[in-house]
Amino acid sequence: MSPVESGTVEETTLTPDVQWWQSAVIYQVYPRSFADGDGDGVGDLAGLTARLPYIASLGVDGIWMTPFQPSPQLDQGYDVSDYCGVDPLFGTMEQFDALLELAHSLGLRILLDVVPNHCSSEHPLFQQALAAGPGSQKRDMFHFVEGSDDDVPPNNWQSVFGGRAWSRANPESLTDTDWYLHLFSAGQPDWNWRNPAVGDYFDGVLRFWFDKGVDGLRIDVAHALFKAEGLPDSPSAGGVVDGLRSNPQVSDQEEVHEVYRRWRTLAEKYEPHRLLVGEVNLEPARAARYTRADEMQQAFAFAFVKLGWDPAAWAAAGNELEAARRLHGATPTWALENHDIVRSVTRFGGGELGAMRARAALVALLGLPGPAYLYQGQELGLPEVDVPLECRVDPMWARGGVCRDGARVPLPWIADAALNHGFSLAEPAIAFQASEPWLPQPADWGTHAIELQQEDPESSLALVTKALEMRRLLWKSEVFGPNDGGSWRVEAGNLLICERSADFFVAVAMGTEPVKLPAGTVLLSAAPLAEDGWLQPDNAAWVLRR
Repeated sequence: MSPVESGTVEETTLTPDVQWWQSAVIYQVYPRSFADGDGDGVGDLAGLTARLPYIASLGVDGIWMTPFQPSPQLDQGYDVSDYCGVDPLFGTMEQFDALLELAHSLGLRILLDVVPNHCSSEHPLFQQALAAGPGSQKRDMFHFVEGSDDDVPPNNWQSVFGGRAWSRANPESLTDTDWYLHLFSAGQPDWNWRNPAVGDYFDGVLRFWFDKGVDGLRIDVAHALFKAEGLPDSPSAGGVVDGLRSNPQVSDQEEVHEVYRRWRTLAEKYEPHRLLVGEVNLEPARAARYTRADEMQQAFAFAFVKLGWDPAAWAAAGNELEAARRLHGATPTWALENHDIVRSVTRFGGGELGAMRARAALVALLGLPGPAYLYQGQELGLPEVDVPLECRVDPMWARGGVCRDGARVPLPWIADAALNHGFSLAEPAIAFQASEPWLPQPADWGTHAIELQQEDPESSLALVTKALEMRRLLWKSEVFGPNDGGSWRVEAGNLLICERSADFFVAVAMGTEPVKLPAGTVLLSAAPLAEDGWLQPDNAAWVLRR
C-alpha cells in the first residue's frame, strides 16, 4: 500500500490563490466524432450531452469542444461563418445551453474553440467585402491586395494545406484584379488584424460566449493573427515544411501579444476568470511568451505533442520547456494527442508495442507538473485509422497529401458493429436505422469499445481513471504543487526521469531491458513491475520519495 493510500501523506486543502487550470486535466471533444444523437451519422450536441456522465466519470476537470458553430464544413468547422451560433448539423443554441448547464452540474467546465486568424468565405463580412469591390473599407477587414490581370499572386506565400496562399477575389471580372490571402484553404480568408475593427468584432465574440457562462477558450493558430507589414516575400519560397513555422512573415509578429493582453483583461472582468489557451506552434522559448502574466494562461507544449519514443528527445524537450517556464512563469500545458496529430499508439510503433508505449506515455504525462489535455479515445488506447482513400474528407489530403481523418474516426461505445458501435443514439437504441458514421469505423473497432473497457480492470480506460484519481489525491495532499518544475535526464538503460520535486519523480523505461528505479515508493505504474521491482521496457511509474 502506498503512503497516499495508507494515509501517511496528509490531505490538505489547496491554497486559495491556486487557479483551477493550474492542475486541470481537460478532455478534448471532437463533436462530430463523439456521439450522434439524431442518427444522421454525425456527432452532435445531443449526443455529447447524453454522454457527459461518461466524461465526468473519468475524473477530468472539463472539456474543450472543437468548433460546432455555423460553417460550410470545408475544414470540419474551422471555417466559421457565424462565430455566435450553432450549426444545424450539430443542433441548436438551446441544446448548447442545456449541455452547458448539465456540464456545470457535473463539475465539468466548458472550453470552446475560437478561430481568430481566418473565417469562412461564406462569412457575411467577407461576402460584403467581395461585393463592395476593390479599394473599399469592407475589404480592409481582410487581406485584399491589388494584382495584375495575369496569374501572378502578390507574394510567394504558401498555404499550410498546399499550394499558394492567394486566390483571386473575382476571377471572372476584368476590373476586379484583387487577390485575397488564405493561409489555409481558399474557403478560409485571413482577417486583417491591423484593422482595429477586427479586434472590436472579436471582443464581441468573446463577450457573447463568456456571458453565456463558457469557462474559457482555446485559440486556434494563436500566433498567426498578424502578418508582416507590407506582406513581403517569405525566405522559404520552396514550400511549406513545417506549417506556419516555414514562413516568418505570417506568424509570431510582436503586435499579436497586445491582442491577448486585451483578451486577458476582458476575461478577468468575469467571475470566475475565464481561461485562455493558445495553440501556439512555436519553439518553446517563443511560445512561452504568450503565457506571460498579462497574456494567456496556457499554451500547448507542441514540442511534446510531436515526440517519438526517444528518451533523449523527451529530456531535451522537457528541459527546454522548463527553461521557458522559469523565464515566463506559466507551466507547460501537456498533450500527446489532438485532432490534428497521429494517435500516439501508432506514432510509438503501432500494434501491441505502440499500445504499451502509449499507456506508459499517458501515465507519464499525467504525472508532469502543470495542466494536461487528453483527446477523446486516447483513454481507450485507440490507434490511428487508415481511412480508405475514397472516404477521406480532410482538405489537407486533397491539397497537400496529408490526412488527419485517421485520428477523427467516431468513437466505439459498444462492441456491436451492427449498431455502429453505439456511436448513434436513440431511445431505444435499436428503434431506428442510423446512417453510417461520417468516417468509417474499422472492422476491429469493437475491441476497443468503452463498454468492454469499463468491465476490464486492466484496460487502458481503467488505468487512466486510476491515474486521474491518484493525481487529484496528490494535489490535495500537496505532493503536487502549482509551482513545481521539471528537471529531466536520461539514466543508464534509457531510463527517462522527470524530477517534479524533491519528493516526486516520473520514470519511463524507454530501452530494451528492465531498469532499476531510483529509491522511493511506486505509487502508480502503467503495467505491473517485475518481481524484483524493476521497471520493464515501455513502462512508466510515479515514485514518491517520502
